[in-house]
Amino acid sequence: MTTPTRTPRLFGRGSWTEASRIASVLRRETVGGALLLVAAAIALAWANSPWSESYEALRDTEVGPEALHLDLSLGTWAADGLLAIFFFVAGLELKREFVAGDLRDPRRAALPVAAAIGGMAVPAVFFVLINLGGAEGALRGWAIPAATDIAFALAVLAVISTHLPSALRTFLLTLAVVDDLLAIIVIAIFYTASLAVVPLLLALLPLALFGFLVQKRIRSWWLLLPLAAVTWVLVHESGVHATVAGVLLAFTVPVVRSEAAGGPGAGPGLAEHFEHRIRPLSAGVAVPVFAFFSAGVTIGGLAGLTESITDSVAVGIIVGLVAGKAIGITAATWLVSRFTRAELDENLGWPDVVGLALLGGIGFTVSLLITELAYGIESETYDHAKVGILGGTLLAALLATVILRLRNRRYRRMFEEEQVDRNHDGIPDVYQTEMVDDVADHDPDWKGAPPPGRTVRDSAEG
Repeated sequence: MTTPTRTPRLFGRGSWTEASRIASVLRRETVGGALLLVAAAIALAWANSPWSESYEALRDTEVGPEALHLDLSLGTWAADGLLAIFFFVAGLELKREFVAGDLRDPRRAALPVAAAIGGMAVPAVFFVLINLGGAEGALRGWAIPAATDIAFALAVLAVISTHLPSALRTFLLTLAVVDDLLAIIVIAIFYTASLAVVPLLLALLPLALFGFLVQKRIRSWWLLLPLAAVTWVLVHESGVHATVAGVLLAFTVPVVRSEAAGGPGAGPGLAEHFEHRIRPLSAGVAVPVFAFFSAGVTIGGLAGLTESITDSVAVGIIVGLVAGKAIGITAATWLVSRFTRAELDENLGWPDVVGLALLGGIGFTVSLLITELAYGIESETYDHAKVGILGGTLLAALLATVILRLRNRRYRRMFEEEQVDRNHDGIPDVYQTEMVDDVADHDPDWKGAPPPGRTVRDSAEG
């Protein structure tokens, strides 16, 4: 007779290896989120000061070789160039999650994938409904409220000092990773005004050579950087947004090293090395500089703020980021629970899901990028949309803060449980318990499974 398996759980802790890795990633992103907030605040203050013209002049200063059609403004360099670094890191994280992370397990992948889809689809629907029959071209911004800014969300968590347990932090990061993938697809398909096939095909040559070198574990910057730059230039010339080049380059980087690639046995590939080196550059430089050049919008006092915030585009963005994200992510989570018969972790409830969903409504970096692609930086709609992004992000952050702070006593208790390591082996006891339970789920006849609530070490000693 077989032992009955546990009821599948939503927001389980996952593996200790993955939890500790994600904790390290989130610490770096939190610092980047703080820098992003500072950069955005400086841009807003400068753009609404008596020296606003100097801000615009700096943003619109053109640099670069005209012969290569790269005489771009500093603002465009930040959006097309620096954000390619951001999307390179996002691509590495995405591949890492699906190749060697918890998302390689379809059971664990189902929830963040469904939540990301719901969290993009519902805000887009709300935006379209509000802007039907609106100004010409308004509907081009349908994807603006669909993005989640993980760095901004983590900065909010740091400010409110909530002890969010590892399972919820992991879900938030994986949700943002899948969200980034969907945003990349949307940008490549729906925001490519014209397509030049020849440069796009030519981009495959340096891309393939870059992939060949990293597969051979060659990490020489004087070889890889020129190939990455040529790929970026050719993708830029093709009409596809140049940030897509960052993702394509990331997808060629191996996550796991095989014996054939050198070294005895499998091990970590170059993805971990590149992520460790480039993530600080992305979080500490690329994203804050982009925020500085993109967040500066001249509001024009109370009258200007009222005009912007009541524009249908701004209203659609605010409703999408706040209500759309909350409804989309929560509904998708409920549907996963309903059709897989999975239950929420016993320590969590639906208010926790709503709080995380509201954090998902913090859209900034990718939302600003899509705004530029949808409306262009010279249009009045562009400024109204930026006001909507800022307003929706702040409102979502405020509501998420209220809910998560109310739940913080519960989170603190879960957080403290996750620090207990009675046998001093470097792995908290709760992760050892869940590891045993997961093995028992896959193989109910496994004889080594200890009684519920006990670890492998406890069983051996008892």
